[in-house]
Amino acid sequence: MLCRARSGRSGVLVLRGDAGIGKTALLDYAAETATDLRVLRGTGIEFEAELPFAFLHLLLNNELHHLEALPTVQANVLQAALGQVTATTDDRFLVGQAVLSLLAEVAGDAPLLCLVDDYQWADRASMDALLFAARRLGAEGVAIILAGADDQAADVADGLPTLRLPGLDRFASVSLVEDRVGELQAPVRDWVVSEAAGNPLALLELPELLSPAQRAGDLPVHGLPAGVEASVSPVQQVFVDRFAALPEYTQAFVLVAAAEDTGELSTVLAAAEKFGATLRDAVPAERSGLVSVDGTTVRFRHPLCRAAVYRSVPTVRQVSVHRALADVLCGPEDADRRAWHLAAGATEYDEFVADELEGAAKRAAERGGRVAVTAAYERAAQLSADRLARGRRLTAAAAAAAEAGLADRAKTLADRASTMVADPHQLAVLAQVRAGLAQAQGSHQLACDILVTGARQIGREVPETAARLLFGAASAACLAVDIAAMEKVTGLLGSLGLSRRADSLVIAEAILGVADVASGRPDSGVPVLREVLARRVDQPDRLGLNEPARIFLSLLTGDIETAHRLAVALEHDCRSRGAIGMLPDALVFLAKTQLVTGHYRDAASNANEGLRIARDTGQRQSIVHLTAILAYIAAVEGAAERCRDLVAAMRWEGPGTADTWSPGVLGLLDLGLGLREAAFDRLKVVTRLPNITIMPSLPLLVEAATALNETAHARAAYEQFAIWALATGERWPTAVMLRCRALLASGNEQEAEAVEEWFAAAVDLHQGTSQSFEHARTCLLYGEWLRRGRRRTDARTQLRAALELFERLNAKPWVIRARTELRASGETESVRTRSADPLRRLTSQEVQVVRLAAQGLSNRAIGARLFLSPRTIGYHLYKAYPKLNVANRAQLTQLLAQNRSND
Repeated sequence: MLCRARSGRSGVLVLRGDAGIGKTALLDYAAETATDLRVLRGTGIEFEAELPFAFLHLLLNNELHHLEALPTVQANVLQAALGQVTATTDDRFLVGQAVLSLLAEVAGDAPLLCLVDDYQWADRASMDALLFAARRLGAEGVAIILAGADDQAADVADGLPTLRLPGLDRFASVSLVEDRVGELQAPVRDWVVSEAAGNPLALLELPELLSPAQRAGDLPVHGLPAGVEASVSPVQQVFVDRFAALPEYTQAFVLVAAAEDTGELSTVLAAAEKFGATLRDAVPAERSGLVSVDGTTVRFRHPLCRAAVYRSVPTVRQVSVHRALADVLCGPEDADRRAWHLAAGATEYDEFVADELEGAAKRAAERGGRVAVTAAYERAAQLSADRLARGRRLTAAAAAAAEAGLADRAKTLADRASTMVADPHQLAVLAQVRAGLAQAQGSHQLACDILVTGARQIGREVPETAARLLFGAASAACLAVDIAAMEKVTGLLGSLGLSRRADSLVIAEAILGVADVASGRPDSGVPVLREVLARRVDQPDRLGLNEPARIFLSLLTGDIETAHRLAVALEHDCRSRGAIGMLPDALVFLAKTQLVTGHYRDAASNANEGLRIARDTGQRQSIVHLTAILAYIAAVEGAAERCRDLVAAMRWEGPGTADTWSPGVLGLLDLGLGLREAAFDRLKVVTRLPNITIMPSLPLLVEAATALNETAHARAAYEQFAIWALATGERWPTAVMLRCRALLASGNEQEAEAVEEWFAAAVDLHQGTSQSFEHARTCLLYGEWLRRGRRRTDARTQLRAALELFERLNAKPWVIRARTELRASGETESVRTRSADPLRRLTSQEVQVVRLAAQGLSNRAIGARLFLSPRTIGYHLYKAYPKLNVANRAQLTQLLAQNRSND
């Protein structure tokens, strides 16, 4: 790792193992070895775990002068996280991007080594930010090594390269004992080696448990020494015994230091003085090896020392120490620490302390520390005597946990709060939390049920809030293909007694329109939804629907151009505000619209980026949708193995969504490969799924069914698609409908004239639209019909057009099919092959980078857009230039302009 950092490549490594196994020693070794690297180092502290970004402040405090080089939004969000300014955004992932940018700046003059010890005890907000940055390292010359206990850190850093440290073997254990401990009789040494089980710290400390007679071999040492509790490890017992042997006032000093989270000597002394201890009383503790006092800081020899000391005393002593610390932390900058010490010192209901913790929660929310918000509200609820106050605080804790991605904890908190909450707005929050958790796991039906129940609970008191819940329920029912649930939603909507306010009516109309479309009545639902969307233009401040909802409704109405325009705006807004948490959903919408319009390369690029962020941020539902998009592209390109692997991954992440998407994706793959029977078997189920997501699959079923003379299936699919296509009034659905109608009649010679009219009208309608794949398939099917009618010259015109479009889309199996048909039509000239798109030589991330670079954006600006460091952007350009045979940005811009003109 250090060698790679010196050469400009970044990396991350996680060290895991038991306490005392040698993780800290390896970090020391790395620091001593990296004399030519800049080193940042920090250690997680157990009692700081609830203070948002406390560890990040410790790690980066001396490097904050680099903030001026960061994009403004990133500098602001990092300063807000560290409590220096008021937050302008609450996107918790943007802090991680700011950390990445800052680390890259610190590494600007020399490679950087970042060492983190006991990361399982660092506050979650800091670790989320640091790990988000670690997963995006590229060409910055930054090496991050994190060390954590194997039994406590298994979830936070999953997916990163990991080295689990084993214990020393017997030979090394014996050598260490003989070298560091001194003379021990062989049986005694063997006992130490056996009990330590290869743990170096235990090998060094266990002999301290032995009396001189035992060390000399005069008394037996079988089993644990007398006085060692079974629940305490032998190494911990060494520290407990040392603490117990200290004078009374020294014990007070050490105990206060164990309970204090920063090691700040002035704070420790101020609290210790309340028990009669002074700095002089620290001397025996230093001699014992438990602590060291260095300037203004108290440090424990090992984290186990701190934990062993704190846990060895009765609860009553712990409580008194925390109260003393709360008394001395009286400045406004210490408000959060004071609140948590007050909470640790509370033994019964205490509304004052609960209020203090609620204040800490609100401050943590301003800084983006959602995990800390959760913990503060939850502890405040525990201290609340009033049942309604407890429910309110548990509700706030559940909402914060959901935003932090703590699904299990959010569900538990929401369940507890539900029995204590009466306020309708809080009930609505709980319904949204529970429904959001269900949808994140792909359980749309459960989400719908939760939202319907919530709307029913609050409908009389706050009908408009209930209507918003019902809109979410309608969307979930649509995705779940649950017509009964949709009818339940619309039935409840009618009982709400909504006011005549514009936003209330728009929500109601949107629900009814979605219900009609999902229930197989697009002829009545689509016009309603189009009216809803048109009203948004006239009354932009009155519509009670957010941007994702508007995109969803535009897709339902077939208005791809509007959906695409809105998706572009949403994606741009997410990037400009640094809203990383919202970006995967925005990229789902953008990639979907690009998929329909045939911009597969752009769709793949955006889907891959969204998938990377969604995995980093734990957004399972986005992972499913983005994987489905990539699977569809693989099907178009004929990448069979990749397509099937992606479908399998989609089913693993979200089986419900996969059941809707996979028939169309795999059916398209089979149809492209010429496997019409297999395609028909997969696709014939889609007519039983009255859901807008299967509309693109219906024309595929028509094609497969007509090829096999399965007329009933073909007609059912055509009729279902035609109702929607006619309702939309859009050119491209109408063109596809006419193509399907022509296919149904293509075997009837008496209708040959009508068939040609329908095919020709479909081709004309495709002209000027952006649905190039559907256009190509229409030309192909028309050309095949003309060739079978022995009109070879006319057929070649359509087949050449199809071939050119398929080549542009890299639709390899369809290219082969079109070329084969051309040869069968009597094409005597060599079939011209379109020159390969140079961008196909690039990775999806390289495509994004070169396109932005060609627009004139700097590496720093591109990095801010793509949430990568400027150095990584430079590395991608360095790799892309030779692939494109260009040497600079001017040539790159010229090449991309020429490529666009060819399109």
